[in-house]
Amino acid sequence: MPWLYLLPALALLVVFTYVPVASMVGYSFTDWDGLGDPAFVGAGNYVELFTRPELFQVFFVSLYYLAAAAVQIALALYFAFVLSFELKLRNLFKGILFFPYLINGVAVSFVFLYFFRPHGTLDSVLAMVGAHPGKLWLGDPDLVNWSLSGVSVWRFTGLTFVLFLGAIQAIPGELYEAAELDGASRWQIFRHIVAPGIRPIISLSVILAVSGSLAVFEIPFVMTGGAGESKTFVIQTVKLAFQFGKTGLASAAAVVLLLIVLLVTWLQRRLVPDERTDLV
Repeated sequence: MPWLYLLPALALLVVFTYVPVASMVGYSFTDWDGLGDPAFVGAGNYVELFTRPELFQVFFVSLYYLAAAAVQIALALYFAFVLSFELKLRNLFKGILFFPYLINGVAVSFVFLYFFRPHGTLDSVLAMVGAHPGKLWLGDPDLVNWSLSGVSVWRFTGLTFVLFLGAIQAIPGELYEAAELDGASRWQIFRHIVAPGIRPIISLSVILAVSGSLAVFEIPFVMTGGAGESKTFVIQTVKLAFQFGKTGLASAAAVVLLLIVLLVTWLQRRLVPDERTDLV
């Protein structure tokens, strides 16, 4: 009986996940333009991928998003801890923090196109405080990735915030009461109760941050199209497949990205094992 209930979900998982992944792995060993018959080339695509530096240099762009993810986790953890206590209008602030995640990524990208445009919202706000940078936020190679990663922080902090808030609220309230009776400060409560209690969620957030920073696509693709040093590995893969007709090479790039994400996840789980913490 349990397998009957699992069958629909398993069927969807196999059809829409495992079969496409298996097909992608098969195409990665071929020279294929996406239309004609694939020609088997063995490991040629992987050799080309690792011997052409320009195909792998785009991974350095992920470092900007990884730094932004660290800021995102810190902000989400801070707001989740603060709003877990009785505060006025805390439900309003929860909604404000989570609202950006509910907006479609394409819509967010278009909003921030106006935000970063010359004499746009950001320049107007800076002018109000007496600053006149006159910079091309999306056109300057030194600023474009910081600007785009900042958009990611604004959009995804709410999701991480909700994960942390749910984990904090799952901690027994008696522990907070005992800590307050003992005269513990908020920092001591966070250090000795909250942080150990939500350790698995912090670990999950780190995994999502690393994998997300490697697979960034939507925001930079809509806002810059990968121009001006903002091309990510996924944008490059999409262009290889649909713009240059190198579907086999793009499939090899996707396989490499998948293996890197799995390796990072495995290393993180080995270095920080998911152990249940006894707070009592």
